[in-house]
Amino acid sequence: MSESYVSGDARLSYLDAGAGMPVVFLHPTPLDHDYWRPLLAELRGIRAIVPDLRGHGASELGANMPAGGFTRVPDAHVLTVAQLAADVLALLDKLAVKDAVFAGCSIGGYVMLELWRQDSQRMRGLAFVCSKPQPDAEPALAKRAENIARVRGEGAGGFFDTMSQTLLGATARKLRPAIVSEVRARMTLTAGAVVAVQAGLATRPDSAPTVRTIDVPVLSIAGGEDGAVTPADMQAFREAPGGCESHAISDAGHLAAFEQPQTVARLLGHWLEQFRA
Repeated sequence: MSESYVSGDARLSYLDAGAGMPVVFLHPTPLDHDYWRPLLAELRGIRAIVPDLRGHGASELGANMPAGGFTRVPDAHVLTVAQLAADVLALLDKLAVKDAVFAGCSIGGYVMLELWRQDSQRMRGLAFVCSKPQPDAEPALAKRAENIARVRGEGAGGFFDTMSQTLLGATARKLRPAIVSEVRARMTLTAGAVVAVQAGLATRPDSAPTVRTIDVPVLSIAGGEDGAVTPADMQAFREAPGGCESHAISDAGHLAAFEQPQTVARLLGHWLEQFRA
């Protein structure tokens, strides 16, 4: 059952299930906490803390986001990774969780890197799934501006129809055609939230220097069919001084943990064993 808490100007939703070592799971956009459901069914012996990020799922967006940060669309409000990280820290405070292991996909990984900058002492380990430390390059920045214009012009529906195809790997779409509609059904952001998220992704900082300060264990899981974050991009996590265990799933796309929950759960579960000692 979902519960809620207040962070700043928004009421946010989360799940807190299981017992054992706390693991915080941060989902990709434009999905919600349900992204992790198939994977969590495969894991045992953990306390899973699974928020809906601000503006996603049952979490409110809030009304006090700054504008002007994304110079290509200067009137766009920006949902920053700093705000999303502050929301997660507020949840840990509410739950009186001193420290935890974190797992994040895509924007969830970007938030983890910001969390490390804000409060690294609360992070025992960081597992990145289809996420990267590099900022948007020029083609991606142009695409963010194009996405914002599209959503403002026609609403979020068409954008979600496209994303439900491009975020999934070709193998998943071929072998499990119904997965496209499953993913599409979890894309429920308002048009305003999509704009704010796109602007926030465009303005996220370069986290490559941050990786070189991470002195706790890191897990990196890439999708070989991921067009947004390549296995080569994720090699940057090997610079972490705490050590990085790296894997690439050749037939998975950007939503690897939803496409292949058993495989990702096996890799994650094995990596988590080091924290039980």
